[in-house]
Amino acid sequence: MSKRSRRLIFAVMKDRMTPAVRMGGHTQRGQCAKRMSILDAAADVFCRQGFAGASIDEIAAVACVSRQTIYNHYREKETLFVAVVEDVMTRANAMLFSVLSSFPEKADDLEDGLTAFAVRLNKNCICNHDGKFLRKLVQTEGERYPHLFESWRQQGPGKLTNALSALLARLAHKGALAIDDFDIAARQFVALANADLQMMTLFGETPSDEELDKAARNAVRTFLKAYGRLGADIGGRPPELAAIAG
Repeated sequence: MSKRSRRLIFAVMKDRMTPAVRMGGHTQRGQCAKRMSILDAAADVFCRQGFAGASIDEIAAVACVSRQTIYNHYREKETLFVAVVEDVMTRANAMLFSVLSSFPEKADDLEDGLTAFAVRLNKNCICNHDGKFLRKLVQTEGERYPHLFESWRQQGPGKLTNALSALLARLAHKGALAIDDFDIAARQFVALANADLQMMTLFGETPSDEELDKAARNAVRTFLKAYGRLGADIGGRPPELAAIAG
């Protein structure tokens, strides 16, 4: 069939479509866009005001929709809050596993590779908007919604530790690291990577690229003193003593 024939057939079929059918796709796209607008606005208001202080009227104003539109989609404020947290968790987890996929595979230039990874982890998962939003909500609303945030803990930080443990094991298998307990080493790596940034993130500040790089470099050097191959070989001592020897 020629291109001209296909175009003619498509034109005839389009003319035969009822207005309701033609408008159906536009309506669905419009509803989806409106729902995303409500979620984004609600996230902004919940982050600033907390659950108790947030009002549907303010969320509606930020989203440029009516109060009734929000109730049509989410029935009540609590349902909207749960939807917001789940939406943010989905984005945060997707970003987390994207960063994990960039973990260095080669033992060459391990300090630089791990430092770059730690910078990406902090910048895109811990110090970004979604990371700060989730930490603030855990602090303010964790007691009210323990099951909701337990799910985030298991899907986010919990999976980070498990995945990082496996990645460190791969490097150890190649002889780049000397680690006895990979789960402990993974938790220590994350803690070290965030150590110099804790006070900044606690007060909602966003570190500069220079501060991110410095924090990551300090973390990786400390980590490699404990678990790096050269550090483990100092005088035949185990990694923890090699780290003290520095």
